[in-house]
Amino acid sequence: MKKQIKRLSPHQNGKVIGILMAACSMPLLLLGITMDYSVSHVLPNSKVFSMFLAIPLIYLVVGYLFSVIFCVIYNFAFQYIGGIEFELKDSNTE
Repeated sequence: MKKQIKRLSPHQNGKVIGILMAACSMPLLLLGITMDYSVSHVLPNSKVFSMFLAIPLIYLVVGYLFSVIFCVIYNFAFQYIGGIEFELKDSNTE
């Protein structure tokens, strides 16, 4: 049976995408701090360290904002072009 997604919740989807993007940026944080330490052989200075700490926060905010914008555009466009379509199949779990 075919189904269409009629509405995407902007705030809920924004939260999920923002948190996932922040979590996925953690390897960048660790890599950046490690690289800075390996080049300078001293602990990272406060400017570099704070820049690396800001990366997950930036990803969180940008991910949230762009997800909200996408959901609002999708919800508006649904009226004119329809939604994302997918098929469902009942599974027998016997």
